[in-house]
Amino acid sequence: MRTGAQCVIDGLIQAGVKTVFGIPGGAVLDLYAALYRAPIEFVLTRHEQGAAHMADGYARASGKPGVCIVTSGPGATNTVTGLATAFMDGIPVVCITGQVPSHMIGNDAFQEADTLGITRSVTKHNYLVRDVDDLPRIMAEAFKIATIGRPGPVLIDIPKDIQRAKTKAVCTSEPELRNYKPTIRGHPKQVAKLAHAINSAKRPLILAGGGVIAGDASAELTAVARKANIPVATTLLGLGAFPETDPLALRMVGMHGLVAANLAISHCDLLISVGARFDDRVTGKVSEFAPHATIAHIDIDPSSISKSIETDIPVVGHVKYVLEDLLKLVEPMDRREWLSQLAEWKSKHPLSYNGSEGRLPPQYVIETLYRVTEGSAIVVTDVGQHQMWAAHYYLYREPRSFLSSGGLGTMGYGLPAAIGAQMARPEKRVAVISGDGSIQMNFQEMVVAVEHRLPLVIVVLNNRHLGMVRQWQAMFYNREYAASVLKPKGRGPNEKVLPPCTSDYLPDFVRLAEAHGAVGIRVCRPEDVEPALRKAWVERERPTLVECLVEEEENVYPMVPPGASLSEMVHSLA
Repeated sequence: MRTGAQCVIDGLIQAGVKTVFGIPGGAVLDLYAALYRAPIEFVLTRHEQGAAHMADGYARASGKPGVCIVTSGPGATNTVTGLATAFMDGIPVVCITGQVPSHMIGNDAFQEADTLGITRSVTKHNYLVRDVDDLPRIMAEAFKIATIGRPGPVLIDIPKDIQRAKTKAVCTSEPELRNYKPTIRGHPKQVAKLAHAINSAKRPLILAGGGVIAGDASAELTAVARKANIPVATTLLGLGAFPETDPLALRMVGMHGLVAANLAISHCDLLISVGARFDDRVTGKVSEFAPHATIAHIDIDPSSISKSIETDIPVVGHVKYVLEDLLKLVEPMDRREWLSQLAEWKSKHPLSYNGSEGRLPPQYVIETLYRVTEGSAIVVTDVGQHQMWAAHYYLYREPRSFLSSGGLGTMGYGLPAAIGAQMARPEKRVAVISGDGSIQMNFQEMVVAVEHRLPLVIVVLNNRHLGMVRQWQAMFYNREYAASVLKPKGRGPNEKVLPPCTSDYLPDFVRLAEAHGAVGIRVCRPEDVEPALRKAWVERERPTLVECLVEEEENVYPMVPPGASLSEMVHSLA
C-alpha cells in the first residue's frame, strides 16, 4: 500500500526526474513530506511564477521535462504565466498543484481555486485527481503527454485527501493514449513531393523554427541544407537550430529580422518551414508573405499547418524523421546565382549601430559578451529590446543555446529560467541578458542562484525605460513616453551631484545584487565593459550582475512596422 503522495514521488522517479522546483503550502505538505525522503534535488524558489519559469528553463536547456510542485489557490494561480509561456512555445513542463480536500471543492474553502478551469487554456492537458487508484496512471500519462507530439505543459491537481489516501495501484507499462497518437513518420508521397520541389527550385529557403530544437533535429536539418545547398533562416526560437557561423545561415527573420533574411523570404520560390508555425511576428502582412514561393511545411502538429499561411506541400510528422527521409532524396544542386544574391544583400545590409565616442551602445555590450564567452554560453533573455539585440549580436552555433519567451513575450522570464538552465546543464555557463524593466519582475529569485552557488552572468542593459514600449511610442505615438520612463523625475537643485558612473536609478542594481549575496558591477564606458564581463565570467562560486548604463533612446533595427510586409523594413527613426 502506498499513499497518493508516495505515488507522485514514485512517478517522478519513474520518469527520470532529478530536480524539482517549487514552494510548499498547506495543501501539499504530504507531497513535500514524501519528497523530503526522495532521491530528488529540490529547489525552493521565492515565487511560484519563478518555479514555473525554472522548470521551463530546465526543459529548454536539457530537452527533458521540467517539474514544479506548488500549493493550492494562490500557489497554483501564480504559475499561470509560466504555464502560458511554456504552452505558447511548446515546452514540456509537469506542474503538480495541491487542492483542498475533495469534499470541500466548490465550497470556497481557504486557498481553494478552480485550478483545472483556470489552467485549461494554458496547458496541453490537465487533471483533477478524483481517485487515488488513478494517480499512478495519471503520473505516467502526464509525462508522456508533455513530451510526445508538440510538447507542452501538463498540470495535475491533487486534493489533500487523495495525497493521504492509500492504494495498491501501480503503473508498470507504457500508458496508452487512445485519443492522442501523433504521426511520427511523414507520408512517403509527401516527402517525395517535397524532395522533387527542392530539386527543381532555383531559389529555395528553409525557415527553421523551435520545432527543430524540440525534435532534436538540428543535425538532420544541417545535413539537408548542406547537401542540397539551401540557405537557412530561423525564427527567434529557432536560433541555434542551424549554426549561424555557416555560410548558408541567414539568421533571424521577422519583425526584427535581418535584412537579407527578410528579403530572402520575399524573393524565394520555395519556402520550407521546418517546425515553425508562421507566427505573426515572423510573417508580417500575411497577404504579402513569400509572394513568389511554393510553401512547404513540416510539422508534427497538424493544426499548425495552413493555420496562418496556406500550405502547398504539407508534411505531417516528427521533423527529425521527416528530414532523415528527405536527406535520402534531395540532390546536390548548383545555386550560385541565388547564393550570390543573398551574399550581396548580407554585404549591403549588415547590422550596424552608432558607436561614437562617449556612448555605450547596448549592441556593443552583447558583442563583447560574445567575444568574452567565445560563443560558448547558454544565453537566456527576458523580453524587450535587449532580447532582439541578443538575437542580433550573439551568434548561436548549437541548439538549446538560446532560451527566451517567444510566443507569450514574458518579462521576468530570464533570471528564473537561467537558474533552471544552469541546474540542468552544470557543465555549461549560462548568461542572462535582461533590461532594467524585465529584471525587476522576478529579481527575488537571485537569492536562489546564490544559495545554489550558480555562476550566472547577469547582464542588465539599463536604459532607464521600458525600452521596446518607448521605441514604439517614439515611432508611432509622437514620442509621448506614457508610463515607459523608469528613472526619477529629476534631481532637486539642492541635491548633491552624483559621482561619475553612478546611477540615480531606483533601485540600485549593484547594491540590490549585493544584498542578495551576488556580485554587483556597474559600467558606463565602452572600455570598462570587457574587464567587467571577464571578471564575471571567471567567477565560479556565485552569480555576478553587470549593470550597463547604456544609451537611453537606442532603437532596435531593422524593424518591420505592424501591418507591413517583410520587404518594408525601417532602418532608422526619421
